[in-house]
Amino acid sequence: MQEFCHRCGGELPVGDSPATGGTSAFCPHCGAPQILLSDYTEPLSTGTEAALAAGTSTGALPPPRPNPIDWRMALSSAVLVAAIAAALSAIAAAVPGVLFLSTVWTISASFTTLALYQRRRPLALMNAGVGVKIGVLVGVLVAFFLGGTLSAGMAVARFGLHNMAGFDADTAQAFSTLKQRMNEVAASRPGAPPISLPIDTLEFRTAMSLLGYGMGLLGILLVSTLSGALGGLLRTRRLSPKV
Repeated sequence: MQEFCHRCGGELPVGDSPATGGTSAFCPHCGAPQILLSDYTEPLSTGTEAALAAGTSTGALPPPRPNPIDWRMALSSAVLVAAIAAALSAIAAAVPGVLFLSTVWTISASFTTLALYQRRRPLALMNAGVGVKIGVLVGVLVAFFLGGTLSAGMAVARFGLHNMAGFDADTAQAFSTLKQRMNEVAASRPGAPPISLPIDTLEFRTAMSLLGYGMGLLGILLVSTLSGALGGLLRTRRLSPKV
């Protein structure tokens, strides 16, 4: 097909360069550069089609999905609630009347954290899933703070104040009762093998104490998770586009 110059209208000679489609890049009559377009009827190459199908023709990655939870704000709220729970627990050790308030605060820690978080971020997403995630965070922090407070308090009481005699007596009585009941069960089954546990050893008592301590922390984590799910469900709010 014969091509003509866009400026002077003169005929353009056919060149040998395949990059220009066989047409001269400059007009021999007026010297004007020519705009050469490939034939739009030619099909796209396989590589181009694959790139377009994959959405990577621009070479830019898609933007990351926005995080629906402000973890920095959630963490600060959870730390505040957990610190208050630990303080109430420490006070309850000296003032028995505060024990009820400490228990209620610990059980409702997830509700309190969600209320504080939503007050600081009123347009943030809130549902049962968000409540579960924040509830797990609250449970871990409350267990950590309570465990640290309890351990520090017992260390001070034993090595500083030397007033753990009552606690040791209660612990010894509890293990003595356990041993007595095991002996009664063994006596009620004449043909069964005897129950043998090293109850009187320090290792066994330490292991049982740590097991009870761990079960208590696991219970706190479970209650905080369930409370977070319920609190998030009751406070359900969709993510605002202004966030």
